Amino acid sequence: MLSRVADSMFWMNRYMERAEGLLRVLLTNYVLSLDKGPYGVHSWRPVLETFGNLSDEEMKQIEYSSANTLQYLILSRANSNSLRSIINKARENARGMQDHITKEVWEEVNLMYHTVNQPGLEKKLSGAEALPSIDKLLKLSLTYVGVIDTTMPRGMGWNFMNIGRLIERAVLTADITYKQFEQIKFDLDDHKDILYWRNLLLSLSGYELHMKNYQGSATNMNVLHQAIFNHHFPRSAVYSLSRTEKYLTEVLEENEPPQKQMIYREFGRIYSRVKFADESSIKQITLQRFLQDTKQDLLKFSHVLGQQFFSYA
Repeated sequence: MLSRVADSMFWMNRYMERAEGLLRVLLTNYVLSLDKGPYGVHSWRPVLETFGNLSDEEMKQIEYSSANTLQYLILSRANSNSLRSIINKARENARGMQDHITKEVWEEVNLMYHTVNQPGLEKKLSGAEALPSIDKLLKLSLTYVGVIDTTMPRGMGWNFMNIGRLIERAVLTADITYKQFEQIKFDLDDHKDILYWRNLLLSLSGYELHMKNYQGSATNMNVLHQAIFNHHFPRSAVYSLSRTEKYLTEVLEENEPPQKQMIYREFGRIYSRVKFADESSIKQITLQRFLQDTKQDLLKFSHVLGQQFFSYA
């Protein structure tokens, strides 16, 4: 497989996974912003910090405005992580390799592109149609996942697509978890009830699972376990890494990059640190560092993959 095609497949799926994660966070926060719950007026600051690049002063001007925040995070061309920017980049990757993806995948990416670029969306996001508009976009993202799963042939392209999707998912989970724990200064002993954690759990599609499977008063620790260490939760960091290992092994077994052993070691180090982490020893300071290191190591590993397979400088 040409490195150019592998690169496009890897990044198309990373961008589409990022789009889905962003939309899930926006939907959750928009619904919570309508409900002035026990934790005060809803602020969009953690979301803006995660998916935006505004200065502190610019953030202050819109952090309590759902309409302005949605305009910025969905439509802004100045924000490289806005939904429009992400989908535009995913479509560019898809267009460059149409011979290597199915017609159905191309149509789904194209549909998402035209939906996010439709002329009336800006007006809808400022009024009563904001919630159904976000919901529609999220459902398009989920349809895309189903379409690639049911139409794409299994092979080297499929492996690269999944590595991109799962690395992005692990990074997003670490990032969103970091932002929620940052608000309580990473203090696992500062007990918060389940209402506080709804934002994180709903953003990860894990609220229902949490209510069914976790009991006891150690809610902070339970939430951390689900987001990072739960091997059965499909958006946890450790699950994403375990699936990445499968597809990475198939890629490395079929190819012989010069730095094959180094790639194995680098990924194994990241995966082992999460898989075998001593949860009981993670405290306030180590939790912050643990989440930061997991994200940064995954971003570095993604770059190493690019150097070995996609000819990055």
